[in-house]
Amino acid sequence: MTQTHFPTRQNTTIHFSHSAYQMANRFAARELDIQHFQTNTVEATRKRINETDVLVVSGFWRNALLSEAPRLRYVQSISAGYDQYDLDALRNHDVLLCNASGVNADAVSQHAISLTLALVRHLPSARDHQHQQHWRAMISDINQREDDLVGHTMLVVGLGAIGTRVARLARAFGMHTIGTKRNTTTHDGSCDEVHTPEALPNLLPRADFVVLCCPLTEATTDLIDSKTIVLMKPSAYLINVARGGCVEESALYNALSNSVIAGAGIDHFKEEPLPANSPFWALDNLVITPHSAGETRKYEDNVIDILLSNLQKLWAGSTDLNNLIV
Repeated sequence: MTQTHFPTRQNTTIHFSHSAYQMANRFAARELDIQHFQTNTVEATRKRINETDVLVVSGFWRNALLSEAPRLRYVQSISAGYDQYDLDALRNHDVLLCNASGVNADAVSQHAISLTLALVRHLPSARDHQHQQHWRAMISDINQREDDLVGHTMLVVGLGAIGTRVARLARAFGMHTIGTKRNTTTHDGSCDEVHTPEALPNLLPRADFVVLCCPLTEATTDLIDSKTIVLMKPSAYLINVARGGCVEESALYNALSNSVIAGAGIDHFKEEPLPANSPFWALDNLVITPHSAGETRKYEDNVIDILLSNLQKLWAGSTDLNNLIV
């Protein structure tokens, strides 16, 4: 894309599209005198897409919007994931796409460690006992007690911005860390060991905690399934702060309900919200969070920082953008 294809600052209209995040309000607080508005539903987004030069969106994206958006030149995803976008269609419509990789890396990595600690320290059952006004007795069975993280092994699947931070936090707790990364030559030393993704079957039996931080791609779809779960230790835990599609859910349910693994902490499911009739709700060895790992009070402003940096480049005629996907 050349500068002639992108509108000037004065003629750029930014369309924020999200049901909950206060994108437009936070943008307006910067007093930049750039035209913008926000829609809060899929239908409202579709109705105003023809006014849009720049779309800032995540869950409301539909590939069909491209045929109704003659002015659209740049999509800024609010999230790091971009599996919902038809990349070929974006190229054909001469629309740039950037994701928000790194915008919530601190929050998601801390959430992964929080789920790990919640499981190993039995925090969910402690809260249940609080509501029941029950003071639990000390536990004689060593295998049933709380534990600490020192000396345990954490396998981080995907050493991107989030996975790298997870590994660093795990090492601070005295854990041995193993990571997978497509290009191991770019490893920054955050893990004690780093391997290519093909080594996963050999790494799973060594791990006490398996943390998914990988993007959802063809290679990672149902990465954790019945074949890989049986490679894990019976005492191991699975933590998913990646995408729900990275886990074959029936295999996970069977593993948890039959104690094939010790437990799991899951922030993403394939269908969200998780249906009320899902059998996952009733599992005592599962901690569920509602796709909230990346949420912080800074989220909107962090996305806007990426957006504005890229807009300045586009207005100057450059397409060397931060987090450019297509």
